[in-house]
Amino acid sequence: MDLTLYVKFFLGLVAIINPIGLLPVFVSLTSHQTEAERNHTGKVANFAVVVILLVTIIAGQHILNMFSISLSAFRIAGGTLIAIIAMSMLQGKLGEVKRNQEEDREASGMESVAVVPLALPLMAGPGAISSVIVSAAQHNTFSDLIGMSITVVLFGLTSFTLFRMAPVIFKLLGKTGINVITRLMGLLMLSIGIEVMAAGFKGLFPSLIGS
Repeated sequence: MDLTLYVKFFLGLVAIINPIGLLPVFVSLTSHQTEAERNHTGKVANFAVVVILLVTIIAGQHILNMFSISLSAFRIAGGTLIAIIAMSMLQGKLGEVKRNQEEDREASGMESVAVVPLALPLMAGPGAISSVIVSAAQHNTFSDLIGMSITVVLFGLTSFTLFRMAPVIFKLLGKTGINVITRLMGLLMLSIGIEVMAAGFKGLFPSLIGS
């Protein structure tokens, strides 16, 4: 088992999902809830994210095979999507990309916001799912899949801990501090997107890239 792979995978999830950047959204969505209800919402949301990503790890390669999509082509598509979301994070427009007005209206009319819109699409969105499919397809040995599954669970626990501390962290960092972290995560995420795209182009055009 390659520990470096799992550390990189974990940091990639942190950059793409960006739980710290989502704290203001979490606080606003749960503003009407008591502390116990807010903790329950955070628990359900992160459990849903872990389940979604674990299913993606297991079924990702099968989905690609079902539609006859090559890993290289999916890398280019996924990398492009990650880069687009990253550019929005760098401009401080994360919420506009991850949810639209119709989703906002639906969310406001729902009693529970844990699964929609918090877990999906704000956390386990297209960027995170694309990244997980690419990683799982590239490192598809049984030990690697188990290692990535454990990493996803660890990420869920870390994110849940942050959500439990959301009001304190939000007050401590303030809007400016969270915006700075979001932009730093956006820069890291943009680098990941470009790296994924480069690997995809190299796989599709080996002779062109190699020359």
